[in-house]
Amino acid sequence: MATRKTTLRAPQAQIGVIGGSGLYQMPGITHMKEIRVSTPFGSPSDPIKVGTFQGLRVAFLARHGRDHRIMPTAINYRANIHALKSLGVTRIFSVSAVGSMKETIRPGDCVLPDQFLDRTTQRAGTFFDQGVVAHVAFADPICHSLSDILWQATHPHPVAVHRPGTYLCIEGPQFSTKAESLLYRQWGVDVIGMTNIPEAKLAREAELCYATLALVTDYDCWHETEEAVSVGGILEIMHKNVEMAQLVLAKAIELTDGLGPCTCHTALEHAVITPLSSLTATAKKRYQVLLRRYLSTHLRTQKR
Repeated sequence: MATRKTTLRAPQAQIGVIGGSGLYQMPGITHMKEIRVSTPFGSPSDPIKVGTFQGLRVAFLARHGRDHRIMPTAINYRANIHALKSLGVTRIFSVSAVGSMKETIRPGDCVLPDQFLDRTTQRAGTFFDQGVVAHVAFADPICHSLSDILWQATHPHPVAVHRPGTYLCIEGPQFSTKAESLLYRQWGVDVIGMTNIPEAKLAREAELCYATLALVTDYDCWHETEEAVSVGGILEIMHKNVEMAQLVLAKAIELTDGLGPCTCHTALEHAVITPLSSLTATAKKRYQVLLRRYLSTHLRTQKR
């Protein structure tokens, strides 16, 4: 498969899929090419595979790289989301391996989170760090319409699906201590993972719909009658989950056909505090992909 580097103008894809642990490719994508996308924030985790799936243009990105070589904190989340945005993606399905924090959520189950708790400390959590300040609303961090589609897509499959749910994101790469795990249980969270923050925050800043399919691989170390979480145990469950996740994603992509505009697509409309008239040429270049619509409107207004 040829890999090419490109400067992107025309939209290349509509739907983005970010694959987590175990999900490094999407079978069924035809006419596929790999694209290396340059962004003002550096390089994405991997070349992005773009092709046709269920009649729609789809972009697939392996979050940790195809060989799982990037630890959670070192993932360039900004480059990943910016690259998908620059390809023309408007909706992202995120697939993530998680641990369960509740007895009723068992390894092998799926969770469709609607909320996040952020316990990360070392990650760049916003695009707007140089010359522009923006405060996007994040009370409801998951796109409800996209989560509904995932919910519908799971129905044909013999898997327990939990919705709604709260995803606690920790820094990693170590798993929790037992004391931490027991504390998180008191907070009432449903699952624990290491990757959906700041990914979801950046998707909102990029005005992209975002929803997570969380695949439960283990009980976190709070569980007294289960072995402590281990990579070996996680991998065994994860491999069983991946095939099911690919089937769910295939149906979910199909169901996105015909979806109309979403409020996610206007998240920056009242969020940018910095007057666009004060942006330097450097800032305009850095944020061109994210602010293109607003900068164009501002320019037209100035010319009147």
